[in-house]
Amino acid sequence: METLSVPSFLQLPCSPKNPRYVDKEPPKNAVAAKNLHERFPKRLPRRLLLQFMGFCPILSHPVLAAPMPEMKEPEVIRTLKLPSGVRIQEIVEGQGPAATKGDLVEINYVCRRTNGYFVHSTVDQFNGESTPVILPLDENQIIKGLEEVLVGMRIGGKRRALIPPSVGYTNESLQPIPEEFGPRRSLLSHVNEPLIFEVQLLKLL
Repeated sequence: METLSVPSFLQLPCSPKNPRYVDKEPPKNAVAAKNLHERFPKRLPRRLLLQFMGFCPILSHPVLAAPMPEMKEPEVIRTLKLPSGVRIQEIVEGQGPAATKGDLVEINYVCRRTNGYFVHSTVDQFNGESTPVILPLDENQIIKGLEEVLVGMRIGGKRRALIPPSVGYTNESLQPIPEEFGPRRSLLSHVNEPLIFEVQLLKLL
């Protein structure tokens, strides 16, 4: 059946009572939709759309893990405890013949308290210059604990040792002891406590 269109000048004005009434003001949600449509294009690029949604584009790509480095077992410094109570750690083994009792040796050393407090050293802490000392491996001339540390060392070797006072400075005539009054007094004020010596054997004389 053919539908006839009514001329516009014959159409009745719209009113709320008229079933064909249409509110001239569009709904608020329609205005919001229109504004959103005007602010953004019909089709956003995929990258911008993901960013708008809070998606990080970096994570959209597979992450390639770096190759794991080869794991090496850490070097373990073993501690040797002597019957006298001296504890020795071998830092550097050294080369050549080993020092024995009665030998004359040239060494550098650093003496500290067990809390790390510096007491005396043959190496200057500021410029690195050293003044090595020559000692006989004789417990009547040097502290017995240090003699036990030096016996068996090789040239270039380094050891760290904890020396208890019973085999330390049991009297003030035992070496090594600084000649200067200040360092000497500082050292003798700690003779009744364990001391840590770091020793490097330079020469066998």
